Amino acid sequence: MSLDGQMTAWAVSGRPGTADRVVPVTRPVPEPGPGEVLVRVRACGVCRTDLHLADHELAPKAAGVVPGHEGVGEVVALGASVTRFAVGDRVGVAWLRRTCGQCRWCRSGRENLCLRSAYTGWDADGCFAPYAVVPAAYAYRIPTDLPDTDAAPLLCAGIIGYRALVAADLPPGGRLGIYGFGASAHLTAQIAIAQGAEVHVLTRGRDARRLALELGARSAGRADDDPPVPLDSAILFAPAGDLVPVALAALDQAGTLAVAGIHLSDIPPLDYQRHLFRERRLRSVTANTRADGETLLRLAQTLRLRPHVTPYPFARTGDALEDLARGRVTGAAVVVVP
Repeated sequence: MSLDGQMTAWAVSGRPGTADRVVPVTRPVPEPGPGEVLVRVRACGVCRTDLHLADHELAPKAAGVVPGHEGVGEVVALGASVTRFAVGDRVGVAWLRRTCGQCRWCRSGRENLCLRSAYTGWDADGCFAPYAVVPAAYAYRIPTDLPDTDAAPLLCAGIIGYRALVAADLPPGGRLGIYGFGASAHLTAQIAIAQGAEVHVLTRGRDARRLALELGARSAGRADDDPPVPLDSAILFAPAGDLVPVALAALDQAGTLAVAGIHLSDIPPLDYQRHLFRERRLRSVTANTRADGETLLRLAQTLRLRPHVTPYPFARTGDALEDLARGRVTGAAVVVVP
């Protein structure tokens, strides 16, 4: 922040699918409103949702919005009535930003389905910036033993992966197939393996397959390969609808496929007998609840989750998104804010 209260942030440019999908812009340092905290961002994970937004696969809600919803930093100012945090606290800023708290979904513990929900980096400016504001009720305390760059990917990739694993209904010691092996998948695999699952990874990237085996996967093949055994459950992380019938066909009877992404290309026609009969199930995952986030952060400590991180300097935020788009990131990309 300079003396005149300005900062440089990275905003969606309106040029989707190009290396300039985000561009540096000058913005005032935001001020926290009632119930909000101002966070000095130290690191921010680069999520595929940021890429979907910048490429207009997820329609931006405002021109020039600043993406980034895996932010880790320090509270530097408090809005009115904030008591949950103090200046100097280390916090995480995640995707879910606000819910109404009154609808039937919120009252039943399913705030991820709130129709009046709002999201960081989509409805409001996010953490591809030196400073960001967040409602205190939706910020997370970050475990002290997690470095900033390790904590950042947990705040969306980790949370969504955890929710997808629950949705996949994997039986104890069961066989889990993971399709796509990026930021979320490589964290989910660590959780499943630590809990006794047999994990089989199917993904296009050679480096990703190598990482999967290093993390303890039983096998790692190409995305359209058949796994070596019938699967009890599967999670589709790749935004490729043509893998839905592939994953369903790999399930044993009564198996469940959970689709974890916010965006998916078109799904080809399904054959009932081959893909759904014998009580196979197809489920989607929508956002997360704050309870999911708290549970995931506790698991991260207990299971000693450690993301495989590729750091980028803040000045190369656009390069991080371009590398993600081109499949050049193994594990998670994280922007380090100076």
